[in-house]
Amino acid sequence: MLHDHPSVGPTAIRTQFGAIFVSLELSRSKWVLTSLSPGNGEKMSQYSLAAGDVGGLLARFADLKRKAKERTGSDYPIMTIHEAGLDGFWVHRVLQDEGIESHVVDAASIATSRRRRRAKTDKIDGEALLRALLAFKRGEPRVCAMVVAPSPEEEDRRRLCRERQTLLDERIVHTNRIKGLLFAQGISDYAPLRRDRRKRLEGLRTGDGRPLPVHLKTQISRELDRLELLIDQIRSVEAEQEAVLAAESKAAPEAGSGPEKAVSEAEPRNAVAMLLTVKGIGDHSAAILWSEGLSRQFSNRRQVAAYAGLAATPWRSGAVMHEQGLSKAGNPRLRTLMVQLAWLWLRHQPESALARWFNARGERGRKGSIVALARKLLIALWKYVTQGVVIEGAAMKAAT
Repeated sequence: MLHDHPSVGPTAIRTQFGAIFVSLELSRSKWVLTSLSPGNGEKMSQYSLAAGDVGGLLARFADLKRKAKERTGSDYPIMTIHEAGLDGFWVHRVLQDEGIESHVVDAASIATSRRRRRAKTDKIDGEALLRALLAFKRGEPRVCAMVVAPSPEEEDRRRLCRERQTLLDERIVHTNRIKGLLFAQGISDYAPLRRDRRKRLEGLRTGDGRPLPVHLKTQISRELDRLELLIDQIRSVEAEQEAVLAAESKAAPEAGSGPEKAVSEAEPRNAVAMLLTVKGIGDHSAAILWSEGLSRQFSNRRQVAAYAGLAATPWRSGAVMHEQGLSKAGNPRLRTLMVQLAWLWLRHQPESALARWFNARGERGRKGSIVALARKLLIALWKYVTQGVVIEGAAMKAAT
């Protein structure tokens, strides 16, 4: 990785990496490039271009390579870094297709000044990204957290679960709006999700015995139109999701029928089918677990907990020692699901080792204990689908 090349005098920044380093500040209106080239000392150059101008970006890269060759007589590759954000990963994929080494960094993992009033400009941010990339390439530990970009297929696989949750949230909004409008008229027993919602709307009377006002009734009818459209879309998404799950688990081997039977390492495993065999995990939970978390590669259990935002954040300095709670820095969808699954686990798996551990802690600190159980359960499920280690005492569904 290190290459010697002629340098222009002593410099404070070592650039003997045999590469041109470029940071990209991406926004809706413009892209700001900050570059550090061999043979240019410690000077960082900046350049701006219109957002989305991939042709201009590649032309700028070619110009940087040409100037570096004129100064040093050698060709150098380009290494880029930009923050994970609104642009997703399409810029990263374009750069990789062009043979450019691209890195996507978690912006929250880069150390910044802790002053209350700190300066923040595109120039400062671009230089900070460059320094983080240089330190990362030097092999400095924990200098920043690079994001593992999903493939287009993996990214698309998550759409169904996320769309379903978005539709459910919208359904809740319209349902609560209808109930609120009727409650202001003294009606509290109307259920907008019932099949006979239209028929019941015609016979409603206000709390003082009047029929519903004309404009209010018309407004509620329009709300029901939107609600019924959402219900139909939710059914379509759920049917598509079930078809995908069936296709993924079609050729899966039997995952075992008892806690003593673990899947052999030599057997091929299908994670979705294995999750569906665990009592207490349904189709939608298995889909979210797989698409949002367990489909990714993790090196150890700490990475699993950290990705879900279920890792602890201690505060220890001298004699001061206390916990700040969850980091909440990971995937919020996976974290929410795991807390829900933890409560379901206590109901459907009361004889499991995890449930016995939770019950042994008693009623005190029940809220904190359920989060700890969610973390333990996620790690146990990760070991189950990756290594075939069945959760101790867990009950499996009857074979169909």
